[in-house]
Amino acid sequence: MHDEFDVVVVGGGPVGLWVACELALAKIKVVVLERRVNVVDQSRALAIQGRTIEVFAMRGLADRLLTKGRTISKGHFGGLGTPLDFSPFDTRFPITLLLPQATTEAVLEARALELGVDIRRGHLVVSTTSFADCVIVEGLKSETPFRCSSRYVVGADGAQSLIRREAGIGFVGHPARNAFLLAEAVLEAPPGQSLVTIVNEKGALLVAPRGDHVHHRIVVNATLDRSPSEPVSFDEIKAAAVRIAGTDYRPRDPIWLTRFTDETRLAEHYRRGRIFLAGDAAHIHAPMGGQGLNVGIQDAMNLGWKLANVLHGAASDSLLGTYERERWKVGEMLRRNTLAQVALFCNFDPAALAMRSLFEDLLRMDEINRLLAAQGSGYSVAYAEPLYAPEPGWQHRDGISGNRVPDLDLLLEDGSRAALYGFMNDGSWLNLHRAPESGKPAGAMPLKHIRLAAEGNHELLGNLSSVLVRPDGYIGHVKMKEADGLDHL
Repeated sequence: MHDEFDVVVVGGGPVGLWVACELALAKIKVVVLERRVNVVDQSRALAIQGRTIEVFAMRGLADRLLTKGRTISKGHFGGLGTPLDFSPFDTRFPITLLLPQATTEAVLEARALELGVDIRRGHLVVSTTSFADCVIVEGLKSETPFRCSSRYVVGADGAQSLIRREAGIGFVGHPARNAFLLAEAVLEAPPGQSLVTIVNEKGALLVAPRGDHVHHRIVVNATLDRSPSEPVSFDEIKAAAVRIAGTDYRPRDPIWLTRFTDETRLAEHYRRGRIFLAGDAAHIHAPMGGQGLNVGIQDAMNLGWKLANVLHGAASDSLLGTYERERWKVGEMLRRNTLAQVALFCNFDPAALAMRSLFEDLLRMDEINRLLAAQGSGYSVAYAEPLYAPEPGWQHRDGISGNRVPDLDLLLEDGSRAALYGFMNDGSWLNLHRAPESGKPAGAMPLKHIRLAAEGNHELLGNLSSVLVRPDGYIGHVKMKEADGLDHL
């Protein structure tokens, strides 16, 4: 005897929980298997970037997180002195939210339980066996074996992912070349600005608020001669801060001390048969710019609605192939971006410091600053590949289809106004249109029609009579508006 599910998600961190939330929102039978018995109590990932806040806003969850953390309006690239500016982006969230991962995870778990997700803690998965129509997952709960089957499995089980190994997917990259020490503590003499980065001939240091309005995070570079599991001395971190910055900011009462490295790897594939990878199971890197959790959440968002559409019969299996093609490119960009930041942050010879000075000058150029700010915040992601059209008459338009849709202030046909993301809480596709629509969507695809006023809407909609918005907030297919008001193909 064993349990049967549509999807088994292995890993109950933020990425696994968000995949499960998306599936449960679509009434998919999903279970989360998490090896830990207790919830995480460490901050770990600290930054939630603007595009990820938009993702949560699409599902009505942003305020639950924003009220618990601290926002900052600037970012950094490799600890350079010239900050990244988020203000040029068309978004309600030109910010980074600083929030301990433990809090993020608690909010997402509460949301998953609201949606009816079956979360099973203390369940250690030890093997998977793939068949033509299902995957068998086996493991242990304490010493008791368990077994379940599902149509698909999502591996969100971290850098050491068993699911990735079971699927035979390579994890290509390089071992650690740089190491870092981290302390979270109360600062009796905190810096006057929200984010401090110092890199000089004596080393590298970063200080940022933890987001709980009590503690700060201090990160300093270290040598690679210690095991990542070796305990960290608080005095060692304080001494490094004094050496680099001339002060240790008078830290006390540390709540977390750890060491980490810049090991960087990217899965060769995000899918093999009925098994998918997301988050750290698919990509690991130095946590430069606070991007890892965000890319993982957006992996989950991309995968969740596609699995749901296929399981409901609204799309063929070919839609699932677009998950890897869309998200692997983002993982590769993440790999290059974080490695470039490590090069700037972890080299202290005169040539490297001169390169930092040059890059600080370059970041004062609006176009370059915007490029790197868009990458770090997630606003640069776009998907060029056409997805399936829901019915005849839609077309894929280069330069439009695949672009991110901001939370537009819509002027509706009846004269009222409403925010776009408010229509996306149920995970449906949206059809924003001026002209009457005929026909029915193909299959069982959830499609919500929003009638707009003829004029007075965002310029994004200016030359379009209809816009199909994907459940993850990107433009799908469109219909163009001709001078005579008729749609054309």
